[in-house]
Amino acid sequence: MVKHSVLGIALMTSVMATAQKADPIVDAIVKEGTENSQLKQYAFELMDVIGPRLVGTPQMMEAHNWVVNQYQAMGLEARNEAYGTWKAWERGTTQITMTSPRIKSLEGTQLAWSPATKKNGVEGEVIVLVDAKNKAEFDAWLPKVKGKFVMISQHQFSGRPDYQWKEYATAESYDKMKEQRRVDAEEWYQRIANTGYSAKELPKVLEEAGAVGIVMSYWTGIMGANRIFGAETIKVPTIDLSVEDYGLLFRLAENGKAPKINVNAQSKDLGTAKTYNTIAELKGGEKADEYVILSAHLDSWDGGTGATDNGTGIITMMEAARILKKVLPNPKRTILIGNWGSEEQGLNGSRAFVADHPELHNKIQVVFNQDNGTGRVANISGQGFLNSYQYLTDWLHAVPAKYKNEIKTHFPGSPSGGGSDHVSFVSKDIPGFMLSSLGWGYGGYTWHTTRDTADKIVYDDVQNNAILIAILAYKASEEEELVNRDKIVLPMNSEGERQKWPEAKGPKRTVN
Repeated sequence: MVKHSVLGIALMTSVMATAQKADPIVDAIVKEGTENSQLKQYAFELMDVIGPRLVGTPQMMEAHNWVVNQYQAMGLEARNEAYGTWKAWERGTTQITMTSPRIKSLEGTQLAWSPATKKNGVEGEVIVLVDAKNKAEFDAWLPKVKGKFVMISQHQFSGRPDYQWKEYATAESYDKMKEQRRVDAEEWYQRIANTGYSAKELPKVLEEAGAVGIVMSYWTGIMGANRIFGAETIKVPTIDLSVEDYGLLFRLAENGKAPKINVNAQSKDLGTAKTYNTIAELKGGEKADEYVILSAHLDSWDGGTGATDNGTGIITMMEAARILKKVLPNPKRTILIGNWGSEEQGLNGSRAFVADHPELHNKIQVVFNQDNGTGRVANISGQGFLNSYQYLTDWLHAVPAKYKNEIKTHFPGSPSGGGSDHVSFVSKDIPGFMLSSLGWGYGGYTWHTTRDTADKIVYDDVQNNAILIAILAYKASEEEELVNRDKIVLPMNSEGERQKWPEAKGPKRTVN
């Protein structure tokens, strides 16, 4: 593995240094992507107009249909492929008001698939999860939750991010803060454990005991950014509050002020809905029954509008397809664009596509996947395919320096076991590569958060990626033969056993 890694790096250095021969197709791709970019219009329609794309919602279906229409307008064949069903739900307004000891509007929202409240909301006192020594003490306390909202997240004594503390605090104060954060986290973890239930189980236990709602705050550590996932309750609302407003209620409750809130959440339970992948194809010529796949997931969580996870991936692949249709209307191989559904719940869309199309497995040249924010592509791993250095660096050789200067390659690399949709293909021995991007604060600021919105898109970087991917897809399509799929021998694990290639998993096809 070390030998091939060194060889890959040497080849990449040679690629960057060698003068390129003019390629009129590459020149046309760069010209079209630079002078006639449609990225901003795609982003406006997808993120601002349609909005978040939670699986099972009408907005997700609207997104599928919009994507189909866009590809058809380009002149591509496009379709929605159903593969299962999911809980059908639509977000409504969420109004959260502290009514005692004073009136204050609170910043927060109900979690995905959370039950609605009655028309004028539900009001109740807010209490903090008991600090029980064991399950028996918790069980004895449990009847006290009847008619109450229960807070089940750790209180953050400071809503300032660590980087501000590091910049402005004294060294002594900074160290003290870090230690308090550590202790508080450990103590809250123990408080949850002492109930006898997991954090996932606890909301269901509390609602069965008569709580009128669950109050959480999944703070990222950055001011204003909370992660928003799905509710575990089925009868009462679960809400997430900003770190500031959660802290306010927590301090009032802990100091005997018996705060009260009114939660008015008007979501709709719509039963079940079909789940889909949207598939588009730029038909090939000589080898039309072989495929280059451009991969990105269309669904998102709905704390923001899913702009960087994964709206940018979708509009990048749309733009790459549009460019290729304009400058390469008859590629050698068919270029298939997979806009996957329900990635956020376990790669369901791409796993369904792989499971439902075994006839394609031996005809897929390569899969290029993007799913980690708005930044320029900066890393490509060979995913454990022994000779990936050869064809990937060959294709990268055709890319003008401007679009690849910051890319680091890792060959042969190791196969990903999870994380994004390329794994669905790698697990079936299909060369699938994650085009990993520069962070732009993705992990802490926009990934699954309330701040994942269109204003976070960096269009220069997204345009760079669309041009890069269009060139890579063009070169992969025009290869004489399918690329080599030999895999490395994986190393031993810590227990002295040979590591195994990722196991192919099926999708969740039915969730109610």
